[in-house]
Amino acid sequence: MLFLVVLFVGSGCAALIYEVIWLQLLELLVGSSAVSLGIVLGTFMGGMCVGSLLLPRLVSLRRHPLRVYAALEAGIGLAALALLFGIPSLSGVYAATGGPLIVRVLIAGVCLLPPTMLMGATLPAISRWVTLTPSGVRWLGWFYGGNLAGAVAGSLLAGFYLLRVFDMATTTYLAAAINACVAAASWTLARRAPYTPSEDVAPAAGPAPAGRAVYLVAALSGFTALGCEVIWTRLLSLTFGATVYTFSLILALFLFGLGLGSAIGSATARRADTARTALGWCQAVVVAAIAWSAYMLLRVLPYWPIPDMVRSDVWRTFQLDLLRAAVVVLPGAIAWGASFPLAIASLAERGRDAARLVGGVYAANTVGAIAGALGTSLVIAASLGSQRGLQLTVLAAAAASAIAANRRRWLWLAPLTAGVVLAWTIAPVPDVLAAYGRRSAEWDGLTNILYAAEGRSTFVAVSRGSNGVVNYHAAGKVQASVQAEDMRLQRLLAHLSHLLVKQPANVLVIGCGAGITAGALSIAPGLEHLKIAEIEPLAARAAAAYFGEYNYHVLDNPRASLHIDDGRHFLSTTNETFDIITTDMVDPWVKGIATLFTREFFETAKRHLTRGGVVTQFVQLYQTNAETVKSEIATFTQVFPHAIIFGNTNNGQGYDLVLVGEAESDQRPIDVDAVQARLDSAPYAAVAQSLREIGIESAVQLFSTYAVSAADLAPWLHDASINTDRNLRLQYLAGLGLNLDESGAIYLEMLQFAKFPDTLFTGSPQSLQALRTHWAMGQ
Repeated sequence: MLFLVVLFVGSGCAALIYEVIWLQLLELLVGSSAVSLGIVLGTFMGGMCVGSLLLPRLVSLRRHPLRVYAALEAGIGLAALALLFGIPSLSGVYAATGGPLIVRVLIAGVCLLPPTMLMGATLPAISRWVTLTPSGVRWLGWFYGGNLAGAVAGSLLAGFYLLRVFDMATTTYLAAAINACVAAASWTLARRAPYTPSEDVAPAAGPAPAGRAVYLVAALSGFTALGCEVIWTRLLSLTFGATVYTFSLILALFLFGLGLGSAIGSATARRADTARTALGWCQAVVVAAIAWSAYMLLRVLPYWPIPDMVRSDVWRTFQLDLLRAAVVVLPGAIAWGASFPLAIASLAERGRDAARLVGGVYAANTVGAIAGALGTSLVIAASLGSQRGLQLTVLAAAAASAIAANRRRWLWLAPLTAGVVLAWTIAPVPDVLAAYGRRSAEWDGLTNILYAAEGRSTFVAVSRGSNGVVNYHAAGKVQASVQAEDMRLQRLLAHLSHLLVKQPANVLVIGCGAGITAGALSIAPGLEHLKIAEIEPLAARAAAAYFGEYNYHVLDNPRASLHIDDGRHFLSTTNETFDIITTDMVDPWVKGIATLFTREFFETAKRHLTRGGVVTQFVQLYQTNAETVKSEIATFTQVFPHAIIFGNTNNGQGYDLVLVGEAESDQRPIDVDAVQARLDSAPYAAVAQSLREIGIESAVQLFSTYAVSAADLAPWLHDASINTDRNLRLQYLAGLGLNLDESGAIYLEMLQFAKFPDTLFTGSPQSLQALRTHWAMGQ
């Protein structure tokens, strides 16, 4: 039996690796909006539910359980290999449909249901190898716990090593090899361990009322577990920074707690009556654990100061984050983990098909989990907020505890009363946490937060500092502001774009934020259509309400239209072409943003450019490392080999960059005098004024922000990691540098390769000499 636990460790490890990879592959295809991710997650969990229910109905008791298990594992590995190549091949078909909701559902179902049904069937299949005695039930709990232990290893391996060092293909091959080893070992064991099917298995019958109560408790346990996991992940990623490493840590701790709890529950599962009582107590513990987690998340961790010596060392930061997350996650996760074997033990009786019992409990738990995950992420958190979501899960856990104790009716009142009292104590999400995330302790009380709200994808806030500067926050960080250096970047991004295109008529802006970039583009003469793709609806509300005077009230402009969608998904599913595509997103260390920096995304953008069109890309130098910046620039220049880079400095130090790529394969010279003539003309009066507001008085000054060309920078980029759809390397690189302050050093490294581009600019000798002088002064 112990050998089977080891096999389940391997099975769980492979399954979690696949989950990470499949979610990333489908995110690239159907988008990373909350709706798309909800469809993918719901399909993944739904497949496991269906598999657990179908196996005992479709596979005869006469089949050797170990051979069935081996076949399932082999099938999972083969399906994973097929998906590795199959999902990307669907991109053309999907794009041709325009990406409606029904197509997203169909694709998620076609891709995920077959392998996840096989995954969900593994535990019911192997359960027929044991008898439903107290000893056999304990082994079922150990199998489940072993699977979770493997899942912990898979989550950490995928998040911290495999996908950081290799790519999705190599990682899939490794996971498939694990499946193959598990299948081979199980098949070999089956040859040495004969199986005699039980002759006294009773025919299937509906559960008794007491049994139905246990199934309901299992469902409520799944609901509270996944509902809390969603909320905890939202709040902890805000507190730590929403990197891939944060998500891996949280998931690994959650699974570790489930596995530890499963081991405890298995050890205590002896008789049905005592197991039922213990199941009720577990749900009572969950009530207290959720309230405790809320106290830590909302009243303690945001104000926990982090020493600079820890913050500057990424591995020390991970250790501290692991400790802080454990305090939040483990108490509840242990109780939920113990609930599964206790629910099985509550219903176990000799003569019953173990596969039907385990499959039924697993399915009930998974149905509740689906409701918790989707209901919380798509409805509760976005509409009611995390506070209400935690209060709801406390009440649901209290109800589960009361239901489990229904044979002792006088005990009903205690968990329900405790649930109501503890739910009332849960505080709202602090505004400072929504605004400043991992730096909340530093900013608490130092800024006036004008607006803070929780959206489907992230938290959005607006603050005003003591100097009167208005800041736009998303993902727990200032993403835009009316500070001089930020205004300069946002308007440079816009005006460089449209002044390099002769007559821009159709423009796409990916990322609304404060709307300042889009607003600066909206005043370009000749503009006909300005489309803004923004994944979070609250961003547009904040931009309209607090930044209208800085963004030219772009969201009220009849030429502008807002599209609530992932920018990559919007671009890949439209047939339109654009004169300008500019991207102004949140930091690349935020999980999912790397999909907008891949070589494949830039190739898609290039295909959607009109002749003479340009793509402009914002690249930050602050709170990052040189490897991340190199990856962003090198990936961009693979698609746009003649790219040019403009710099935005702050007090003479590098701050951020604007990358410019053209649709044509050859580089077009920039006529400085022609651009100046446009700025001097009446139609461009608003553009000229916009530039003057950021300290740029002429075309010469505008183009003196030129930093370096892609060709000159080639020696610096020779060891850069190219960010592709297959590796999404950028998010792993960027996640290691979010607490660093190396912008000045990175910019100086780049400028070592800079030289004045004699062939890039044309114009009168006087203009070119003035440009050369201004450029030299800025180096």
